[in-house]
Amino acid sequence: MPHLIDVAELRAQLAGARPVRLLDVRWRLDLPEGRPAYLAAHLPNAVYVDLERELARPGHPEQGRLPLPQRDDLERAARRWGLDDGDVVVAYDDNASVAAARAWWLLRPRGVDIRVLDGGIRAWIAQGLPVGRGDHVAVPGTVRLGDVGPRVAEIEDAARAPYQGTLIDVRAPEHYRGSAGGADPVSGHIPGAINLPTATHIAEDGRFRDAERVRAALHERGIAPGDDVVIYCGAGVASAHSALALATAGVTASVYAGSWSQWSRDPERPVAVGPTPEGVFQGW
Repeated sequence: MPHLIDVAELRAQLAGARPVRLLDVRWRLDLPEGRPAYLAAHLPNAVYVDLERELARPGHPEQGRLPLPQRDDLERAARRWGLDDGDVVVAYDDNASVAAARAWWLLRPRGVDIRVLDGGIRAWIAQGLPVGRGDHVAVPGTVRLGDVGPRVAEIEDAARAPYQGTLIDVRAPEHYRGSAGGADPVSGHIPGAINLPTATHIAEDGRFRDAERVRAALHERGIAPGDDVVIYCGAGVASAHSALALATAGVTASVYAGSWSQWSRDPERPVAVGPTPEGVFQGW
């Protein structure tokens, strides 16, 4: 099953006999509530997916900002979206597929044939295609999610990753170096992590760079195809995008779901600052 789908392929799928379900996953750090944008314009018959309430769950701060949903809760949400077993599911957003990748990462291992619309709603609109407005409520589905979820790394896995394989920090360089503050108690990175920002895999038009470019970026940072790779970001969203980019290049990675928002809240965890993986130790 392909991981990505472009506008032309989506239109062909929509004209076919197999049902296609569209998921609008609008979310970003500076605008976490995406429903107003969805109501203003979305792909026809797309259902709005609330990332913070359906692709995450409430949790204690020490678990990170966006803990993963329980399987049963995710299944109930998927049925609300109208998903049935055997459907083609296409997730999209308006921000280079960063949020849509979270849906892909959670659902794909559980048996859902989900792809991400490369370029998102902007690519759809750029081709002059129609959009829907208002809220679309799907007929409830009956999908059954598998018991095997995504490849999740826990905090101890992230601590060991630089010594047993490769740990990739996909945040912007200023956050990796610790020169920019944010929502977390301290700034910096996990010691031993290599910085390979999510933006590296995004072309100027918001689409994914091709597999060769992804492999080249890994090679430049000394990451070999067979390495055991763990990815983290700020709160577990951008890291899913990088996991998708790597998947298109044939590289399987685990995601440290708690990410920096969990690591930075544990006073026993070391924090490195600066441009190198080892960095300079920064205490609390």
